[in-house]
Amino acid sequence: MGSFSIWHWLIVLVIVMMVFGTKKLKNMGSDLGSAVKGFKDGMRDASADDKPAEADKQLAAEASAKKEAIDVQAKEKASS
Repeated sequence: MGSFSIWHWLIVLVIVMMVFGTKKLKNMGSDLGSAVKGFKDGMRDASADDKPAEADKQLAAEASAKKEAIDVQAKEKASS
């Protein structure tokens, strides 16, 4: 009574096929497969984005240098 035997699963499979039909089950299976593939690709892209590239570090350094230059110019204008 704790677990189902193979005959229980076969009966459930036959009932599901009778309710949904084989074509709809095939479409649902392919949709599920493409969803899993898309999820895996998204996870792979997300893990690649977590690692900062050297170009990103250089852009961040340039941005901070520009910010410092703007601050210096603003202080000079304020004191004049």
